[in-house]
Parts: sequence; structure tokens; C-alpha cells
Amino acid sequence: MLSTAPSLTDAAAEAFPAARRKVPLWAALLVAAAAGGLLDLSFPAVGWWPLAFVSITLALGTIIGRSIGGAFLVGVAFGAAFFFTHLVWVGTYLGPVPWVALAGLETVLFGVGAIPIALAYRWTDRARGRAVLWFVGVPLLVAGLWSVRELMMGSWPYSGFPWARIGMTQANGPLPEAASWVGMTGLGFLIVAACACLVQWWRAGGFRRMRGVLPAAMIVTALVLVPQFPTGDAGQMDIGWVQGNGPSGYFDDRTPGDVLAAQTTATDPLLGEDMDLLVWPEGAVDSDPLTDPATARRLTDLVAQAGAPLLINAATARDGDVFNTSILWGGQGDPQLHDKVNPVPFGEYVPDRWFYERIAPDLIGLIQREYTPGQNPPFVTVDGVKVGLAICFDVIYDSVIWDGARQGAQVYVFQTNNADFRGTDENLQQLAFARMRAIETGRAVVNVSTVGTSQVIAPDGQIIDGAGVDQAAAAITRVPLRDGLTPAVVLGGALTALIALGAITGLTIAGISRHHHRHRSARGATDA
Repeated sequence: MLSTAPSLTDAAAEAFPAARRKVPLWAALLVAAAAGGLLDLSFPAVGWWPLAFVSITLALGTIIGRSIGGAFLVGVAFGAAFFFTHLVWVGTYLGPVPWVALAGLETVLFGVGAIPIALAYRWTDRARGRAVLWFVGVPLLVAGLWSVRELMMGSWPYSGFPWARIGMTQANGPLPEAASWVGMTGLGFLIVAACACLVQWWRAGGFRRMRGVLPAAMIVTALVLVPQFPTGDAGQMDIGWVQGNGPSGYFDDRTPGDVLAAQTTATDPLLGEDMDLLVWPEGAVDSDPLTDPATARRLTDLVAQAGAPLLINAATARDGDVFNTSILWGGQGDPQLHDKVNPVPFGEYVPDRWFYERIAPDLIGLIQREYTPGQNPPFVTVDGVKVGLAICFDVIYDSVIWDGARQGAQVYVFQTNNADFRGTDENLQQLAFARMRAIETGRAVVNVSTVGTSQVIAPDGQIIDGAGVDQAAAAITRVPLRDGLTPAVVLGGALTALIALGAITGLTIAGISRHHHRHRSARGATDA
């Protein structure tokens, strides 16, 4: 007679009393919703970064033992509590429809992404008889699947929305330096892995098995102690930046030229001062200087008074297409151009317009321009110094930032227009991205906004200079230049792909192993 005993002994099962326990669905939904609210508090403006660990640990605990439908419901409860709170700023000016649409989509995708995590816990249940698999392998698999969900939501549909990434919760905490080694995705992976290790330790008996907490402790210790990867000193650059506080919102009361006039007035105190580059924010020029001679003359005169080239941003029309364009205006010769790589869907263009016009014709009708994705490099060159660029929400896309550094950028300028989100957390959430990008690449960042908050951020993430919201401001800041690439930039997409491939492969192996085990058990029972 064949033995039907699995490798996991009854004694081993008894040693892990919490391994098979699951929270009742009604309680799991409540806990998941509370955990979603806690995750929002870990992001700016509140920024209580330890709550990210609490939130993720609670969220994982609610998924264990769930069916596919139960995992989806629990994921939706977490996602709704988080995204409808975190993205409330989306509806500030256009009403609830865009907010509900975006937060609702993100919530559904988050719920779908909870299903593989629940399957991972179910299919690795037998690993509780093998300490390494239980305390290390399972947490790494769970963290990888969480990262896959984050990557999916950050790339689909319509180029995705990689805004609410776990790594961003640490922007103002003590752990962001790890991003220079493993990037934003890698940092998020390690945070989730630490939380998943704690979950496995608790399932194994908690305080009765203190050795089980070592993997989580090791990850957190590494995150705390790892220094930022060093980049080389390449000199310095005096950059003038101007926050004009003009009427740059979508529905602001204005006439053509008002934004340019406000920006020009705010620049006056800097004229005659020594600087290497003058920077204006996104949308600071409300006409196309490439086709409007009067605007071009005003900018050329301003460059002559400043004694430095001017980096502006405007909507430009070329070859039948419209672009959101950063322009280095030098007054002579052809200007250098960089077009926004990822125009915002339903903000700067409408995908499948024919379809959405049938759903919300009045709202879709407000969006007249159809911006085209840019193809030119994300940098301009100023007296031999390459200045990396990202226009507004392009700062959240890894490839735009990595491409600039790989092509020789020694400093970054992020131009943005937050006027449509006055009085919300959007401004500070985007600033957190700017700070993380400085640390990730080891380069200074000049983040300049139309209405605030503008900041100059050192390569180590420290704030050098800045201006608050709803005020005109201008300053010249001496900014360090850096050479050399961090591992995060060098590895880039390769590390991201490795995490995703490892997670998918691990889940597949766990599923096959589970199937084979059940098949052998069934055969053993039949032979008996």
C-alpha cells in the first residue's frame, strides 16, 4: 500500500497553529478598508511613513485563506478606501466623474491583483514544514506579486497611472536611500517583503517563535542602514527659477497672454543677476513661440536681459500634431525641444474619444487639444551641461527619468502646473516623487510650479530652496552637478522585469506543485 503521508508531518502542522486560520470575510472587509485608509495617511500631505508597514501587514493578513471571490472583495475594500481618498484631488475642478472613474478603475485593478496573492498563500501552505520556504520564499513571492500588480496598474490602460507606489510612502522617512540601489519598484518590493515576513512569523506562532522575525528584521535593518549610492561631483550651476502664480488653471479667468505676463513680472527681480539658466514652469507661456512672432520677440528680449538661456514650456504645433513642449530659448538659432512623453489621458488627450463622448459628452467636450506623445530625448544642453527634463506627471514614469540620466543629464528640471489642484494633496504628492527621483538618480532636482509648491532638491533629497503655494516667487539657486549612474538607473527595467518574472514563475511553480501533491494524494487514497 502506498503511503499517503505528505512531507508535512502532523507535528509540523501543530507547530504552526495560526497557519490555516483566516479572518471571517465580514471582518476582513472592515480591516482591509481600515488598512487602505492607513496607507493614504502614509503618503503626503500627512506622510506618516510607518503606517505603510502597518497597512500592508494588515492587508496581507486579510487575504490569507480567501477564495478567488473573497480575495477580490477584500482587495476592492482596501483599494476603495485608499484610492477614493488618495485621489480625491482629481475631481477638484472637473467634478466627481473623473475622480470616480479613475479611483474606481484603480480599485478594481487592485482587487484583481489581490487574487494571485491569495493563490500564493493557498498554494504555499505546505511550505510551513520548511523554514526557509515559509519565512523567506513565501514573503518574497508575495512581495513580487504585489509589485506585479503595481507595475500593471502603472502601465495599463492608456499608459497606466504609476502614482500611488509603495516606495513613495518613504519619501520623507528614513528609508529612501535604498531607491538609489534598487529603484522605486525595488524599494516597494522590499517594504512589502518585510511586511510579508512579519505575517509569516505571526502565522508560525508569533512571539513563541522569535527566530521567525529575523527575515523581517534583516530587511528593515538593511533599509535603515544602507547609504545612498554615491555619484561624482561635476561642478555646479546657478539656476534661476520663477513661480509666477499666474491664472494658469483650466477654468481661471484670464485673457491670452495673462500667464506670460505674470511670469514675466515675477522674473523681473532676477534680471541683471548672474545665472547659467533661467527656468519657468509648465504652461508659463500661453501661446506658441515657435509660430507666434510677437511671443518669440518677447522671449528673446527677456533672454537678453537675463543674460542666460530660458527654459520655458508651451503647447506647440508641428507637422499637424500638438505637443506639450519644454523649449530652451536662447534667442539665436533653433531652440532645443523636449515633448512630454506621456500626455495625460482625459486631461491632455482623449483616447477612444468616440466611445467616451457617448458616456459624458459635455465633459469630454471640454478637452479640445489632443497632445501627441513626444519622441525626442528628455534633456537639453546648456553650455555643455545636460539638463534632464520631465514635464509634470512624466516624473512618475521611470523610463523618462532613467533615459535622461543614461544620456548624460547632470541635473534635473521638472516643470509642472498644479493650478487645477490648488488646495489639495496633489502638489505635495508630486513633490515627493521629485525628492525620490533626486535620491534614486543621485542628482539635484529643480521642481518649478506655476502656483507652487516649487523646490530645489539636493542629490541626497535635502531641500535647498523653495517657495510655498499661491505666491509669486523667484530666486537663483546654486545647484550641484553630478556624474555617474546609480545601480537603480543602470539596472532599471532589468530589475523590474526580474521581480515580475520571478513572481510569475514562483506562482506557477507553486501551483504546479500543489496540483501534483493533490494528484498524488488522490492516487494514494485510491490505491489504499
